[in-house]
Amino acid sequence: MSIGTRAAAEFLGTFWLVFGGCGSAVLAAAFPDVGIGLLGVSLAFGLTVLTMAYAIGHVSGAHLNPAVSIGLVAGGRFSAGELAPYVVAQVAGGIVAAAVLAFIANGKEGFDLVASGFAANGYAEHSPGGYSMASALVAEIVLTFVFLMIILGSTDTRAPAGFAPIAIGLALTLIHLIGIPVTNLSVNPARSTGPAVFVGGWALGQLWLFWVAPIVGAAIAGIAYRAMFEERS
Repeated sequence: MSIGTRAAAEFLGTFWLVFGGCGSAVLAAAFPDVGIGLLGVSLAFGLTVLTMAYAIGHVSGAHLNPAVSIGLVAGGRFSAGELAPYVVAQVAGGIVAAAVLAFIANGKEGFDLVASGFAANGYAEHSPGGYSMASALVAEIVLTFVFLMIILGSTDTRAPAGFAPIAIGLALTLIHLIGIPVTNLSVNPARSTGPAVFVGGWALGQLWLFWVAPIVGAAIAGIAYRAMFEERS
């Protein structure tokens, strides 16, 4: 398929990831009587990836995440020449999803987008649990590293066919359960960029960490999996 078709699939998939995952948190906060809590938000992110992996995995690979695309390049599973269109599509999908979510959330009288946090990622005083920048950096690197190792392992040609989306979706659910208290969990620069654009201020100021840490963790995982676990001819 053409790079345009695959980039369009990445846009759609990342839109659904951010709209579904962040939407579960933002709308639950706007309507506390139907709040779904930490487990519910974690499941929402896992389910968005699971559903899109089956829906568009055969089209674009369903990366839905610049860090995943970079990790796959580092692991020799994806062409570096196609990285830029994927990343642009993913970030655009995240921003458009956040725009639609902001429009819906603002339909409730009294909703304050900035005061709500709008599911933005943060550290120190903007960490849900008050965790430091160093804690946030290490958490995002480690959790992205593990996420990419699971992606690389479950999509290996030696792994059972057809089960990768389930493993990846469940992994993302568990990763959110661990990371939401620390940073609201990113492991995905596109997911972080969408809400940050609309919160502005501190969210944009701290956005660098949610690009640097996931990319570092993903790149290390790609190199490590290739060195340790891939078959040698």
